[in-house]
Amino acid sequence: MTARGVRAGEDAEELDVEEALALVKEPGNGIGPAHGGLPTSGPASPQGYGIGHGPLTPGHGATHSPGLGEPPRPGHSPDAHHHATPWPQARETAARAVRGGARRTPVSVPLDAALGLVLAEPLAALTDLPSFDTSAMDGWAVAGPGPWDVREEGALAGHARPEPLTDGEAVRIATGARIPQDTTAVLRSEHGRTDAKGRLHATREVSHGQDIRPRAQECRSGDQLLPVGTLVTPAVLGLAAAAGYDTLTAVPRPRVDVLVLGDELLTTGLPHDGRIRDALGPMLPPWLRALGAETATVRRIGDDAKALHKAIGRSEADLIVTTGGTASGPVDHVHPTLSRLGAELLVDGVKVRPGHPMLLARTREDQHLVGLPGNPLAAVSGLLTLAEPLLRTLAARPALEPYTLPLKDAVHGHPYDTRLVPVVLRGDHAVPLHYNGPAMLRGVAAADALAVVPPGGARAGQETELLDLPWAAAGIGVCFT
Repeated sequence: MTARGVRAGEDAEELDVEEALALVKEPGNGIGPAHGGLPTSGPASPQGYGIGHGPLTPGHGATHSPGLGEPPRPGHSPDAHHHATPWPQARETAARAVRGGARRTPVSVPLDAALGLVLAEPLAALTDLPSFDTSAMDGWAVAGPGPWDVREEGALAGHARPEPLTDGEAVRIATGARIPQDTTAVLRSEHGRTDAKGRLHATREVSHGQDIRPRAQECRSGDQLLPVGTLVTPAVLGLAAAAGYDTLTAVPRPRVDVLVLGDELLTTGLPHDGRIRDALGPMLPPWLRALGAETATVRRIGDDAKALHKAIGRSEADLIVTTGGTASGPVDHVHPTLSRLGAELLVDGVKVRPGHPMLLARTREDQHLVGLPGNPLAAVSGLLTLAEPLLRTLAARPALEPYTLPLKDAVHGHPYDTRLVPVVLRGDHAVPLHYNGPAMLRGVAAADALAVVPPGGARAGQETELLDLPWAAAGIGVCFT
């Protein structure tokens, strides 16, 4: 279940070709079997295995990194991968990509639709809480010292104000019911007994004000309960309702269009005849929802450049997410399409494995596009690297405080790229999982988080930054509706 250092041939099938080649010992890089890399089996490979593109400006095509054995195209460097954006910088770029014109206008939302949104106005108390003196327990409201004569009628929650008590008098009362005037204390049901004459006696000492919740104990009308920027959790909804709110002013969810690319993808049945099931179409909408977005549409485009151009050009979403087509193959249409549309390429390739050919573009002043790789775990990497910070800004969600845990086992690293590795959290350690290749979802399906493994790898016991998966994190992340 736990990851091990890669030995000769071990787990090699979990790496894509470029990743495996990059782990082969190169002259002067110090990567080899003794360092947790793959054994050298031939001449050193050239640098620049990944797909890395230069800036994409209006009217210019995307740059291209040649495949193995393919000569560089004119004007394209064979080490273009090394011009890809470092992983931390890519996340920062995505978080800062939203310009003022793309900010979301606050809306008034009914309480039952506000879960997961962010408050755009402070939550101030509209009334005292509680708004009258109430009983904190089931029992008797009593006045003066006992024993007490018990009235026949009781005081129930939601009923009109009960008659005042006189000394030596008691009345049955329910939790939450209004306290009669001149009540001394509430005697809990388990702390009282009645004698043969029906008089009430306390079985333990009664103190003044006992089990009474006085008016405004929690807050007074006008008190600020929560500030702007608070994430609306189930508890926030409860507090808002208690404070008298029917609606909340919040930042609406960003709208996302998902475009699934690839002629080889099936939507039903078993894989056959070289075709595979589409894993990203079912996975991305709920994942985006957990990140604070609303999926407006999921469209399957296939490998059709004209259809992709039309879909991007006509989208009214705040963010377009594409899957596949971000590399430089004959049917990888994302870069050429963005060039035709005059998009501004903000991130073109990230130094991260899996997922390095991801991209981020500004298609309009108020619209962005995140291009995810087609391999499922690589797409997850792109989602958390580029889409999550961008959506967090659009939704005005607070950033989670970064945290680290020591790794239970060593994790092999890439020579110069960050690796994102699925882990489960066990006590005070993160346990790396197998099945972490770019095309695999088995590992991340069982994971609590992704470990951010620096270039060169991480040893057992090394403190490593973790990215919580939204449904495994505390708070609103568990809510998908």
